[in-house]
Amino acid sequence: MITGSLVAIITPMREDGSLDLARFRALIDWHVAEGSDGIVVVGTTGESPTVNFDEHKELIRIAVSHARGRIPVIAGTGGNSTAEAIELTESAKRAGATACLSVVPYYNKPTQEGLYRHFRKIAETVDLPMVLYNVPGRTVADLQNDTVLRLAQVPGIIGIKDATANLERGTDLMRRLPRNFAIYSGDDATALALILLGGHGVISVTANVAPKPMQQMCAAALVGDVKKARDLNLRLLPLHQQLFIETSPAPVKYGAELLGQASAKLRLPLVECTEATKKQVRDAMVHAGLIN
Repeated sequence: MITGSLVAIITPMREDGSLDLARFRALIDWHVAEGSDGIVVVGTTGESPTVNFDEHKELIRIAVSHARGRIPVIAGTGGNSTAEAIELTESAKRAGATACLSVVPYYNKPTQEGLYRHFRKIAETVDLPMVLYNVPGRTVADLQNDTVLRLAQVPGIIGIKDATANLERGTDLMRRLPRNFAIYSGDDATALALILLGGHGVISVTANVAPKPMQQMCAAALVGDVKKARDLNLRLLPLHQQLFIETSPAPVKYGAELLGQASAKLRLPLVECTEATKKQVRDAMVHAGLIN
């Protein structure tokens, strides 16, 4: 089981909107050096909705190839078409990904039975460990805890990224799921609380700009060093908040630009954040001790 801080890595882009693969490789090196416990590639923060199918597969391939086993790589392979999700997952397996992250199908609003069959079909078709990803604020469909319990019985489904920020739901999952089923927070602001309640880590947006303190916070929480974890979380809390005051990943890409790690460029329909948001992100990064 992978535990700790898993960065939901951004996808760097040039001014013309093309992928900046040199920057992407450099970001992977940086996260290895800073101590991130894992990399999640081409998730929501990696702009999976705006990269095309071939780019999606190539980003996974490059991440695995460039990581060279130095850090686990979890590939975002979800979709609202089961057949397409299977194709992406098969591609991730061929590339050598450690696992896949499969988001709840969006827009077409499947029932709980449809969600169950969707994830079961992927897991039965492709032999690659799967982490479920529930983010109803983006997908509308909400993977209920009872459905997660059913899916936990399917071989190959090993965990869930819960981005509901609902600690009651997360605690209920921990109470009812097998101990070897990983529960990751998908919400930076409540990640510490979930880990202290028994969660295994966070798939983090904040780690894109603060990889070392996020890793240190998670490590402290996982061994019960509450004071250290709390102090780090208080340092990072304004960043957790400000990185979501506009649609992610615009604020975090601006933060990465402040660090010289990547351009703030996004693809339409996403746009760069406003000057007011930029100021708030800068102030939060100063508070966290990331910039002067």
